[in-house]
Amino acid sequence: MSEVRLQVQNLCKSFGITKAVQNVSFNVNKGEVHALIGENGSGKSTLTNMLTGIYTIDSGHFILDGKEIHPKNQVEANNEGVSIIVQELGTLSGLTVAENIFLGHEERFVKHGIKNTGAMNREAQQLLNKYGFNRIRAGAMVDEYNFEDRKLVEIVKATYFTPKIVVIDETTTALSQEGREELYKHMNRIREEGNTIIFISHDLPEILRLSDTITVLRDGVYIDTVKSADVTEDDLKKLMVGREVTGDYYRSDYDTKVSDEVVMSVRNVSVPGQISDISFDLHKGEILGFGGLSESGMHEIGKACFGASFNRTGSVTLADGTSIDSIPKAISHSIAYTSKDRDNESVVMNQSIGDNICLPSLDSLRSFFCFLSGSKMKKFANEHAKEMSVKMVNTNQFVSDLSGGNKQKVVLARWIGKDSDILVLDSPTRGIDIKVKQDIYQLMDRMRKQGKSIIMISEELMELIGMCDHIYIMKDGKINGELDRSPDLNENALIAKMV
Repeated sequence: MSEVRLQVQNLCKSFGITKAVQNVSFNVNKGEVHALIGENGSGKSTLTNMLTGIYTIDSGHFILDGKEIHPKNQVEANNEGVSIIVQELGTLSGLTVAENIFLGHEERFVKHGIKNTGAMNREAQQLLNKYGFNRIRAGAMVDEYNFEDRKLVEIVKATYFTPKIVVIDETTTALSQEGREELYKHMNRIREEGNTIIFISHDLPEILRLSDTITVLRDGVYIDTVKSADVTEDDLKKLMVGREVTGDYYRSDYDTKVSDEVVMSVRNVSVPGQISDISFDLHKGEILGFGGLSESGMHEIGKACFGASFNRTGSVTLADGTSIDSIPKAISHSIAYTSKDRDNESVVMNQSIGDNICLPSLDSLRSFFCFLSGSKMKKFANEHAKEMSVKMVNTNQFVSDLSGGNKQKVVLARWIGKDSDILVLDSPTRGIDIKVKQDIYQLMDRMRKQGKSIIMISEELMELIGMCDHIYIMKDGKINGELDRSPDLNENALIAKMV
């Protein structure tokens, strides 16, 4: 019989009138990967944030190896043997890689009140090399590295001291396939050492492949704990949603001819160190996909099309001859953009849901006297938040209080409200649960049929195959292959062009 590592007993947490976690109890065993799943807003991250000291506990208990723990912050949680790799960026700008790795534990390198930076850098570099992340320099500012490399730094930070429990909260959605394989390798190592992983992911095949046990939450309430070997994806969907998930998931058409009308023409676009000599056309009513490894340059494509790239050369031109070379010009010409780095580039965290949704549409929300109309803004925000099923108290709630998936819904609600003609969607379903993914895919299909044009950048190969009319594969900053929509297209065909 498995030995219990962590007991979760009658746990509760509320934010105002929102009951995020309600009287939840279950056990987590030693030496297992214990998955925690549920729709956006089900309470997964809230629960693990209490375990790791990010949130305080309203009531209930965590008992770790027979001892009750109640950490007040992440450093206290680390000292109890619990760490977390958070969904969004968990490194601090303005610090070096080494300072981020040893954040809260700097006293190890302090003698007579003086910090030995050299010793800290050397130990951090040894850890980075041990993990296979040799290209990351311990003494460099963490800001020099992209989103994915900063997540790799977080893996080191969260696991180097051999904690009893490592929480991995939606981390795989931030990583390319290469980065995911690195994370899987370290998950296996942690389990083999007899320690425990609490794993949060919306990727159900990944959950079934990697976990031993699965606990399901719904609307902050405990639903069930099952053995991964005993359930299917459909079983998990039903437990998460409370009913069967029916209807088309991806597009079902394969014989639709894309219009000859070009709405955006990209010619010889380069960004030093990112992409080189990129040219393509986006057609009316087309979903055009870009895939590749994280360092392939595909994410820079989206920024270039939105006028957000620094030091860009080449041209991005609309059908009427307008050159897109800045974000304001892109927005004023009905182009929308969602970034992979949601918290830093797509939402204003310390503003309300309503303000975020209204932001690109302020010109159309003015009253007769050119002042912003509060009633128009409220109606507009409520309508589009409801359309995207944002789980919230009301639209006055701060975006920072929302789960990752609900933040993404706010991002999409903003651009749906703007009624943009061209949408550049970078990782649009990252951190989104299975039902909302289906809703987003169906929304994209409706937009396509309405004549709107979509560029979808994704590391999820199946959603590229399932949703796109045409797919470009990026490698080393250049287009390395292109594939047309087909019922015979599979992941291997895309991977062959990626590596």
